Amino acid sequence: MKYTTIRKLDVSNGPGVRVTLFVSGCTHKCEGCFNEDLQDFNHGNDWTKDTEDMFIGYLKNPVVVGINLLGGEPLQQTMDDSLLNLLKRAKEECPDKDIWMWTGDVFEDIIGNEKKMELLKYADVLVDGKFDLSKRNIKLKYRGSENQRILDVVKSIEESRPIKLDNQ
Repeated sequence: MKYTTIRKLDVSNGPGVRVTLFVSGCTHKCEGCFNEDLQDFNHGNDWTKDTEDMFIGYLKNPVVVGINLLGGEPLQQTMDDSLLNLLKRAKEECPDKDIWMWTGDVFEDIIGNEKKMELLKYADVLVDGKFDLSKRNIKLKYRGSENQRILDVVKSIEESRPIKLDNQ
């Protein structure tokens, strides 16, 4: 896996102070994408064990409440187990920290894909759906267009249907 940025103390992408990872690679090609450079799977830095250790160290900071996974496309990081290993380790070592994930996929399609579900089951919140420039709304919290949803992953998986997160 390649990544471009790790934000140690991010307050702009999710609720509270979070550690944010921007992964490289996305095939959605949404018009108006705010991270167009991150569509290239070869853009950025190689993810290493040292990078993972650093990320987990940031996550252990008591002011940090969770992780944001953006991109690029987190659910397309299936060429190796780098992201999966990070998610497993985060849940093991920091079980009180929640994981938010942004994807251009929709939940209904993800549940039919074994590799994507393997990643998704470690997330707590999913912001799903491609960015739609015609539905752009800068007043929305945590999403860029009105078609995107903020989902409770645990409830959605339990019920095999998208369940919106309370208060969002």
